[in-house]
Amino acid sequence: QVQLVESGGGLVQAGGSLRLSCAASGSILRFDVMGWYRQAPGKQRELVAAFTGGDSTKIAASVKGRFTISRDNAKNTVYLQMNSLKSEDTAVYYCAAVLSYESYWGQGTQVTVSS
Repeated sequence: QVQLVESGGGLVQAGGSLRLSCAASGSILRFDVMGWYRQAPGKQRELVAAFTGGDSTKIAASVKGRFTISRDNAKNTVYLQMNSLKSEDTAVYYCAAVLSYESYWGQGTQVTVSS
């Protein structure tokens, strides 16, 4: 059973920063893919950033240069550092992982950016 627990969301002013954390039950090195998605009201869930195998990453064009994904293997945790936040970054952010073709999701954490 895979459990993913997000933390670190909140309310921040435009231009500010937040760091999200996703703690997994067990080693994160076993996952084929692990990263962050987000879903804004009335919009589809979209990929933000993810580790896609080894140290390879995929980052959405809309956040490139502002957001950074990182991980601490010893703590079984993946992070999303979000800088220069914009109002359009407001969304529920979900941690996700893929293991042997099965997808797992966290409960989500709300990020609200006020302009």
